Amino acid sequence: MEFVVEEGKRVNEECSTLIQPALSIGNVGQLAVDLLVSSTGADRVGYLDDPYLLPCVGNDAYGPLPCGEIALPLEVYESPSTATTLAQQRSPVAKGMMIKFAENIADFAASGGKKHVIVLSSLDFQRLHHNLDMSRGPQVYYLSNAEANGRDEHCEMLGFGRLNEYDSEGRCWKYLSSVFDENCKEELTFPSEDELEDIDYYPSLPFAALFSAFKARGLKVTCLLCYCSEGDNIPDAFLLAEAASKLTGLTPDKFHGEEGGKWQIPYSWKSMYGAPPDMSMF
Repeated sequence: MEFVVEEGKRVNEECSTLIQPALSIGNVGQLAVDLLVSSTGADRVGYLDDPYLLPCVGNDAYGPLPCGEIALPLEVYESPSTATTLAQQRSPVAKGMMIKFAENIADFAASGGKKHVIVLSSLDFQRLHHNLDMSRGPQVYYLSNAEANGRDEHCEMLGFGRLNEYDSEGRCWKYLSSVFDENCKEELTFPSEDELEDIDYYPSLPFAALFSAFKARGLKVTCLLCYCSEGDNIPDAFLLAEAASKLTGLTPDKFHGEEGGKWQIPYSWKSMYGAPPDMSMF
């Protein structure tokens, strides 16, 4: 993976927190990063060129007017006012290459002096088996390497729920730990699709590979997760973006929302579901 800094830009070493999505159902992590980039007024400083990402290209996602800039598969934004680096991933990883991609992005974070990595992702609502307390509203779950069991006192204080399905001794989680540990001599294999069980769903997702890779590089890593279904996932994006803000201690006065609002809605969201229907047909 090569980090290409844009002409005339420089990397701010004080932006020591990295926030990035892990692709999953509903693209909630990507939408949340879009919301954070737009609201913090983060500036694109470069992009990451990785051979394991599928190619894509598009219009600038944040500017209201055409400016000749194009969106690339994996871009890096910085918000010096919040000491935050945001990486936006716009295309999926090639099939079977998630481990390699996770290694590369972890190397980028470690070499760039990042101290805390926050991964935003979503989980399939159909996998949520336990009883829901709907009076609390949507719940944010977390997974951290602060303790061996995935628990983090700060996340608990913020009201996030620990991902109870995490088991560091589970066969798939142990496999992920082994592939990123250069000193591990134990040869483990990931179960085939026919052998996968319900509990293997979580370590099979991209966030799990990223979590294990960052952990192996000695970085503090926190995954913020929410259960959702396909559809209009804008409310879920707000949920994760607000959770990331709480975790990093960002306050509303540091955002650039319009008309006194906290959040700046990304311009690209206006066409998220296409143009409205032609009313002349009715």
